[in-house]
Parts: sequence; structure tokens; C-alpha cells
Amino acid sequence: MHALDILGDPVRRRILELLAEGERSAGEIGDDVQREFGISQPAVSQHLRVLRESGFATVRPEGTRRLYAVAPEPLADAAAWFDPFRRFWQPHLDALATELARGRRERRLAAEHDAANDDAENDENQTTEPEED
Repeated sequence: MHALDILGDPVRRRILELLAEGERSAGEIGDDVQREFGISQPAVSQHLRVLRESGFATVRPEGTRRLYAVAPEPLADAAAWFDPFRRFWQPHLDALATELARGRRERRLAAEHDAANDDAENDENQTTEPEED
């Protein structure tokens, strides 16, 4: 099965999102996915099996629990598949990053300007007491 076939399913994508946060038990995954998607425990188990058999997830036993984790290699393969298409969105992401940096810089400069004005006003408002002879 192709990586995009695996990642094309919203339930499997959600499971991978959960696993990206760290290792989780099958029960924890099942609880979240059943609540979010309204599917049965056997359906969740089927999705976990597909992820495991396709190499996207690893599983290890711990007592009576089965702990799942993300396997990064297939995700790297899927990312590599997208490489020829990055030219369609990368310039837009780069432009967004530039605009965000520009906005942060403008806010920082405005805050520095406001702080300098506040300091100048405080200096002007300070009164000196007349000297006594």
C-alpha cells in the first residue's frame, strides 16, 4: 500500500497525530479515536494494524498493554514524494514567514519607541526642589 493511501484516511492521520505527541497505549488511542470519530474498538484496532503493517507505527508489549509509537522512516518517504510539488507552496510559506517576521519587528520597534517616550515623559515630569540657602 502506498504511503499516501495510508495517510489519506483521516482516522489513521489522527492516530499518527496522537502518536506524534509520544508513545500511547492501544486503549488510550482507542478511547480518543472512538470519541472523535464514533467508530468501534475493532475498527480502531484495524487502523492500528494497517499502520503497524505498513511501518508507520511500532508496537511493543508492556505487561498487558500494547504501546504504539510513530516510526519516522515511512513519513520521510512520504515527505520525499512531495518534493517535486513543494515549488507550488514553498514560496507562499516563505512569504508568510517574511511577513510574520516583519510584523514582529514592527511590534518590537513600536514597543521600544513607546518605552523611550514614556522615559522622556517621566524625565520631564520630575520636578526639582529648590535648593535651600
